[in-house]
Amino acid sequence: MTPRSEPLLWLQLIALGVLPLEALLLLLVLAGSDPGPLPGLERLLCWAIGALAPAVLLARRPADVWSLLLLQTPLRGRRELQRRLSRLQAAPGLALATAGGAALALPLLWWIDRQAAVAAPITPFASCPRLVALLLAALLLVVMLWQWQQLIQSLWLLNRSPEVLAATRPLSLEELEQQRLCLGLPLLLPEPLKRPEVVMPPEANPGEAEDPPETQAPEAPPAPPPTPAVEPSAVEAVAVEPEQPPEEAEGSDLDQEIP
Repeated sequence: MTPRSEPLLWLQLIALGVLPLEALLLLLVLAGSDPGPLPGLERLLCWAIGALAPAVLLARRPADVWSLLLLQTPLRGRRELQRRLSRLQAAPGLALATAGGAALALPLLWWIDRQAAVAAPITPFASCPRLVALLLAALLLVVMLWQWQQLIQSLWLLNRSPEVLAATRPLSLEELEQQRLCLGLPLLLPEPLKRPEVVMPPEANPGEAEDPPETQAPEAPPAPPPTPAVEPSAVEAVAVEPEQPPEEAEGSDLDQEIP
């Protein structure tokens, strides 16, 4: 039983790369409109709507760690490990981290709004009314605060030991509905991550190990039998027979003898 087997906890870490992109989008939104006569008051109101009020809500009901804002794991389809991890979300340190994220959102919004004129030539929100730009900025702050809390919760839960999880009582369905902010369509049912099992080959006893058969060299083809040498005495002993006269000459001599 380990929290690192839950894929949604790892998926929440995408916020590390998404939060800078959302800050860039906030810059483009605010660059589309000119600030009003009281820009400081406008920024305070935008921060109060987009960061302060959501932080109070998330402190009372933390964001469900099994929710991706648009999709979530069904309450009745959650494993016991997931419900144990949901109970561990009620830690004071996580609430302080959420409050710290809301506090950091104010200087971030202030600085981005002051530098927004730099992105005015490239913003797709040109000629946008100031009120619409502030409302869109507040909406982006809500999403950024949600992802900030999910990021902190996931990092904290991934470091919980199996002993702590075993000693934690699972959260019931009623407690989940009342104490956690569960948003999104209940369509996520990911399987837990499993490490591949490494199968070790059986070890052979040294006495049973047989020596590999020796490779035999291919046999050479048999050599041809040696040619017998002719002795010079045998050549000398062979007599050359005299040539016999042709039979036609003998026949003509016989014809002359007959009268």
